[in-house]
Amino acid sequence: MSTDTLFTPLRILSKEEIARDIFRFELARADGGELPEFTAGAHVAIRAPNGLERKYSLCNDPAERDRHVIAIKREANGEGGSRSMVDDTVVGADVEVGAPRNDFPMAANIPNVLLIAGGIGITPILSMIRHLKSTGAARFKLYYLTREKEMTAFREELSAPEFNGQVVIHHDHGDPDRMFDLWPVLEKPMGRHLYCCGPRPLMETVRDMSGHWSSAAVHFEDFGSSKPAHKEEDRLFNVTLAKSGRVIEVPANVSILDALRANGLNVSSSCESGTCGTCRTRLVSGDVEHRDLVLAEHEKASQIMICVSRAASGDLVLDM
Repeated sequence: MSTDTLFTPLRILSKEEIARDIFRFELARADGGELPEFTAGAHVAIRAPNGLERKYSLCNDPAERDRHVIAIKREANGEGGSRSMVDDTVVGADVEVGAPRNDFPMAANIPNVLLIAGGIGITPILSMIRHLKSTGAARFKLYYLTREKEMTAFREELSAPEFNGQVVIHHDHGDPDRMFDLWPVLEKPMGRHLYCCGPRPLMETVRDMSGHWSSAAVHFEDFGSSKPAHKEEDRLFNVTLAKSGRVIEVPANVSILDALRANGLNVSSSCESGTCGTCRTRLVSGDVEHRDLVLAEHEKASQIMICVSRAASGDLVLDM
C-alpha cells in the first residue's frame, strides 16, 4: 500500500464457523460507540495476533455503524495471517483494525448490476447486495460459484426466499466439466455494471468474456491476495521517464512501481494487484506483458498498470 495504516482496537463480539474453514467475525468498539462510515465493497486492514497485516472485506450493510462483519477463510498453506486470525483469537479479545477503505466501489445511479463471486470472494459482494436490498438503488443478479456446498459461506442467507430470482449458487465439485458457463451471462452488457471478486482464474475468465463491455463498467477486487507472482523467466529491464529522460532499472523480482519508489518517485497505488486501476500510466513506447485485470484490449497499446505488468522484451518508456 502507498500509505501506512493507522490501527485502532476493536473487540471481537462473535466468531463462528459458517462454512468449512470460513469464519465469520463481528467486531465493535468496546465502548459501543459508532464506527467509521464505509461504503459497499470496502475493506479494512487487520493486524493478526502474529503481527501480519491482511485486508478483509466488510460483509454487512454500510448503514450499520455499530459493528464490522468480516469473513475469513483459514488458509492452511498461506503466509499465516488467516491462520492466526482463526487460531489465535477468542471472543472478547481485541484486534487492531484500520479505517475502512474502498478500492471496489459501486458506481452511482446504475439501475442494473451483475455480481459474480467465487469462493470467499462473496464477502464484498454480500455488502453490495445488502446495500442494494435495503436501499432499492438498483436491480441485481448474483452468480456465486463454489466448489462444494459445505464450502459456501452465507449459503443459507443467500438461499432464502427473499433472493429468489436474484441469486444463482453453483457448485462444480472440482470437475471442469461442471464449471458454470458464464458466457450467456456476459454475452450482452445491456447497460449493466459488472462486479467480480474471487480467485484470479475466475477473474481472468470474466475479464476475457467481458472484453466487449465498456472498461468503465467492469470492476474487480482480489484484496491483493492473488497478485501475480514473479515468474522464473522475468528479467531485468529499464524504464525511461519521458518527461525527464531519467532511466530507472527494474530488477527481475521487483515491480515497476516498487522500482520507481525506490528511486524517490512518489507514485499513487492502491490494490497493487492489477485490479483497481489507480496506478494506470500512459505508455509512450515498448512491448508490455500485461498482467492486470483492468485494461481493455484497445487500451493496452497506450497504457500500463505499473504495479504488476512488465516489459515483454526490450525496455519501456513511460509518460512520467
